[in-house]
Amino acid sequence: MTGRPDMARFTVWVLASLFSCLLLPAASAADPSPDRMRDLVRMVRQDCGSCHGLTLKGGLGPPLLPETLRDKPAESLMYTVILGRPGTPMPPWNAFMTEAEADWIVRQLMTGFPEEKP
Repeated sequence: MTGRPDMARFTVWVLASLFSCLLLPAASAADPSPDRMRDLVRMVRQDCGSCHGLTLKGGLGPPLLPETLRDKPAESLMYTVILGRPGTPMPPWNAFMTEAEADWIVRQLMTGFPEEKP
């Protein structure tokens, strides 16, 4: 019966792995700090606005308004922000923000992006 302790250890390892996988999405979904939120709003208004329009109503890039994003999967939009769109002017922003921050931006865009505050 030397196999029992190994099976128990394996079961604990599997359960711990599954539990940690359930916690990771919740941890990454946390909103950025208020200071970081201000930075991200400024980045979207200024940097993204240079292509998508300063009011996000479109320009070189498409509009980033709730009514134009409504039918698009949020996860797909988040990866577009992080990875860009190869072969298009849309650059990757992964050097400037985390996936959780990109997710926050997408959620804000889908509900009406906040105004930039000084």
